[in-house]
Amino acid sequence: MKLIREEIHDIEVLTENVDGRKNMFLEGIFMQSVPNKNGRVYPMETLVNEVNRYIKEKVSTKRSYGELGHPKGPQINLDRISHIVESLKPDGKNIIGRAKLTETPMGNIAKGIIESGGQLGMSSRGLGSLKKLDDGLLEVQDDFKLITAADIVADPSAPDAFVNGIMENVEWVFKNGEWVAEAAEPIQKALKKMSRRQIEESKIRVFEHFLNEISKTK
Repeated sequence: MKLIREEIHDIEVLTENVDGRKNMFLEGIFMQSVPNKNGRVYPMETLVNEVNRYIKEKVSTKRSYGELGHPKGPQINLDRISHIVESLKPDGKNIIGRAKLTETPMGNIAKGIIESGGQLGMSSRGLGSLKKLDDGLLEVQDDFKLITAADIVADPSAPDAFVNGIMENVEWVFKNGEWVAEAAEPIQKALKKMSRRQIEESKIRVFEHFLNEISKTK
């Protein structure tokens, strides 16, 4: 199964005071059933079915966690939790969500960024297979499994975004109680042996190759 991420940056920040305690929430469109900038489209039926499962298994049991930043894989990392998704509901072609920032180190970092005037977005994270349609779009299939409705993200730089995209294209399999990226293991071992300079040079070469491939299609 492929690791699939979708980013949305038009998120509203809400603040509520209860008994003198300030709570901060992120609210807006978390997911959409429309062709996105990644060339993927989610059938609304697939999206709603999986959101309903996520609500039943995660939201209603207070385990609908999200993280600050882009995690490397599909697992939820408890030390990086920044918020809890409190609600999700269909609205036309959209899934509207609401998340509460937590009193955790990562949650407080997100609060500090917002209070300083910074802008943050949300990124759903899931696993599923893709089918190429006649118009070139990739349709997410009905085996789609939502890991989290929302991670908190900032705008990525182009080279890093492309390298992350490569890592998303590996196959994830459930092995010994956790998701494992089989194709990524040799890459990860090689990276550990490389210096920071070698890694940065590799990123540049990969991105240049990507640009060359794009130019061939024009």
